[in-house]
Amino acid sequence: MNLAYFRFYEELNDFLPPEKRKTTFTYSFNGSPSVKDAIEAIGIPHVEVDLILVNSQSVDFSYNLKNEDRVSVYPVYESIDIRSVAHLREKPLRNLRFLNDVHLGKLSRYMRLCGFDTVYNTDFNDQDIINLAVTENMVILTRDKGLIRNKKVTHGYWIRSQHPDEQLKEVILRFDLKNRISPFTRCMICNELLIETTKQEILSRLQPLTHRYYRKFKLCPSCNRIYWNGSHYYKMRSFLKLLNCKF
Repeated sequence: MNLAYFRFYEELNDFLPPEKRKTTFTYSFNGSPSVKDAIEAIGIPHVEVDLILVNSQSVDFSYNLKNEDRVSVYPVYESIDIRSVAHLREKPLRNLRFLNDVHLGKLSRYMRLCGFDTVYNTDFNDQDIINLAVTENMVILTRDKGLIRNKKVTHGYWIRSQHPDEQLKEVILRFDLKNRISPFTRCMICNELLIETTKQEILSRLQPLTHRYYRKFKLCPSCNRIYWNGSHYYKMRSFLKLLNCKF
């Protein structure tokens, strides 16, 4: 029986039992398993990992563990340049598109209101989500740890919070999106990009107070929903300012 010594950093500890968090612990193994297999056996989804150091040297997922190895595992660094070390995925997703599971409906609407390309469909099962994410190079967001443990998944993130406001904050901070927010440019229902429309073109569809107090409007070309800078707009702007977001 061989032993390796593992230490996981930052939010990767969320997947560990209390006694293994933020400390070095032993991992027993036979033969020479890959470090990826060992990490997943410990309970960490591979898509949450972006840097592995073995005996202070950067390695990729294919590295085979040896007796007495000391392994440090770090989470995804979206805002830190680690180009000089071994990358664990073929390439990062800089044109981010998100695919949210069926439990993240409200988060999906919030993300669309921020301008993020976010696919959400209550008819999708886990396999549908995985297949689409792999085919379309999308990031899976989920509350299901098992979904992003699937070996086919290349980019994903387990949402920690159960509250949509906090979930949105997680996504913005996790993927370094503070400077990429474009509020009210997407339909929160269809995910389509909104188009400018004149007040005259939609006059018959406006409520009296909306007609009286607002002059600028946008239209979803898919569902024909009308958007204007009402109370929801200012609520979202206030929330984003708390995160020091630029838009």
